Amino acid sequence: MGAGSAFHLMPPATHPFDLTGRDFWIVGGAGYLGQATVAALVQLGAKVLCADLGMRAEEFVRAQNLAGKVTPATLDAGDCAAVTTFVAEHAKQRGVPDGLAVMTFAASGKALEDLTVPDFDSANQLNLTAMFHLIRETGALMAGRGSGSIVLFSSMYGTVSPDPRIYELPMNPNPIEYGIAKAGIQQMARYLAVHWGPRGVRVNSISPGPFPNPPQQSGMPEFMVRLAQRTPLGRIGQAPEIAGSVAFLLGKAASFVTGHNLAVDGGWTAW
Repeated sequence: MGAGSAFHLMPPATHPFDLTGRDFWIVGGAGYLGQATVAALVQLGAKVLCADLGMRAEEFVRAQNLAGKVTPATLDAGDCAAVTTFVAEHAKQRGVPDGLAVMTFAASGKALEDLTVPDFDSANQLNLTAMFHLIRETGALMAGRGSGSIVLFSSMYGTVSPDPRIYELPMNPNPIEYGIAKAGIQQMARYLAVHWGPRGVRVNSISPGPFPNPPQQSGMPEFMVRLAQRTPLGRIGQAPEIAGSVAFLLGKAASFVTGHNLAVDGGWTAW
């Protein structure tokens, strides 16, 4: 561009991945993927409220020596009354969060023929109904302030069906209610991104691929091989590989990204 151009590129005030001073709430943060996510956000300078069932968050914070950087909290995300109280109390104590990631899920684990209607409803009360309530409660506060980022967790099985050939007996394929919920979460993210976009709130979803937890990895080696063979990268995912995606979508590096579903699946849904 010529010297007389009216357009000038201005250097950013801070590094786009710097999260110093930002406050993020991670619900389901004491799980396998949640722990890696919380740790990554802390490393990038963020303050974190880590919520999970029972004493899980407190035990995680203590075990990882994160006291002072991470605030543990107890929350049953499927209890809508508890969610209302949780959001109101922590917003009063900490202020409206800069970002929210919801990493909870439920699944029956049952075969299609054995799944009951109450099983289906119970799983999706957490996966969809309670998820919607938590997001709306928090997102409304963000919209009132004029800024915020929300990250929802879908799955590869919200985009494609499980391949039954990799689930050898006595295993069941990933259950139907789980995939239906995860597809719904992608649509929830798109809908809310459009609804809150004019008020400065971004909403995106992440679809993890095969991220079996350590007990599954050690206890089902043959299944791990079949999962790995199903991905173009030829391996399963490791928890920190999800953490970076959450940090990206929550932070200013993704300031023009909303309504997007980010597949972090080793290419699982590419073929």
